[in-house]
Amino acid sequence: MSTYTPTVQGTGVKATIQRFGGYLAGMVMPNIGAFIAWGLITALFIPTGWLPNKHLAELVGPMIQILLPLLIAYTGGRMVHGQRGAVVAAVATMGIIIGADVPMFLGAMIIGPLTAYILKMVDKLFEDRIRPGFEMLVDNFSAGIIGGGMALVGIWIIGPVVQNITDAAGHGVNWLISNHLIPLASVLVEPAKVLFLNNAINHGVLGPLGVAQAAVHGKSMLFMIESNPGPGLGLLLAYQLFGPRRLRASVPAAIIIQFLGGIHEIYFPYVLMKPRLVLAMICGGAAGVGTFMITGAGLVATPAPGSIFAYLAETPRGGYFGVLAGVVIAAAVTFVVASMLLGFGRLEPAEDPNATELPEDVAAEEDPDTARVAAERTHATTPSEV
Repeated sequence: MSTYTPTVQGTGVKATIQRFGGYLAGMVMPNIGAFIAWGLITALFIPTGWLPNKHLAELVGPMIQILLPLLIAYTGGRMVHGQRGAVVAAVATMGIIIGADVPMFLGAMIIGPLTAYILKMVDKLFEDRIRPGFEMLVDNFSAGIIGGGMALVGIWIIGPVVQNITDAAGHGVNWLISNHLIPLASVLVEPAKVLFLNNAINHGVLGPLGVAQAAVHGKSMLFMIESNPGPGLGLLLAYQLFGPRRLRASVPAAIIIQFLGGIHEIYFPYVLMKPRLVLAMICGGAAGVGTFMITGAGLVATPAPGSIFAYLAETPRGGYFGVLAGVVIAAAVTFVVASMLLGFGRLEPAEDPNATELPEDVAAEEDPDTARVAAERTHATTPSEV
């Protein structure tokens, strides 16, 4: 996890939230390549993609429903209890995948580490208590029993709980829309998106309501509440300029996948890494929705995926100004707020891109042996004083 997320100092509430967010991001960030692969396949081959192909588009469903949740759970289990934890986490995740109709990213983040932790406790319980020659037998059966049992728990308990969370978020968004508080919908939509509930809210709540409006008025703003690519673009631009330096190299590709390809899942780990950035997403989303409302913008159908190209393709004639204004303003507001929350880069330690070694005083704090070797090397290579 430390490869992708900065070290968090302190023990307060803020530090605890940052560690939790970093842990969630640590389950997703190593699998960004898989998200990019799924995003490219989706953007290219679905019926509304750049190169529609019915046969190749069959990859989209199994990848988001099965492959990506399994990878997330596998990574989370490995973080808790190594390879054994990874295996049982993947087995348990199959339970919530089979027991739910929505992509179970959130469920995988819960059941994967939990199953690995249970196995870790069981392994400690039997440590040094197994007769010689029976270690492999006990290890394999304990992993199999715990993995299979947690798969059943996923079907009966965790899967329905996550489904209820998804339904509750959808009902909350529906209530805000019914009471003409549409900009405030971002207060629920943006955090729910970061927890990978975006498809459930968009296609389960906003899409059907938008279709009903479009049938009467020829367009609907509801298609744009969740799918606006502006907030994600603003966040990634802020990361590119002011985020952790070790992550900046990954941002340009994420921008292409998110803004041009419409795969918003690519930026969710960046928010999870620093949970306070969800405030920037809420502000940007609300600004975009407010702009859509003021300008009377709307789309004729759900933009799937939510790329800028899909937005332009689904915009009715004469409605480009309002649509583009909402995207640009959402991106600008998110960028400004996210940059402020990132401290305009001042919160990140200065790094010399040409440096190959840690300074001697820093190395001494990290590792006394490393500091000693560095000091000897410096003494050997420094000209003697005359």
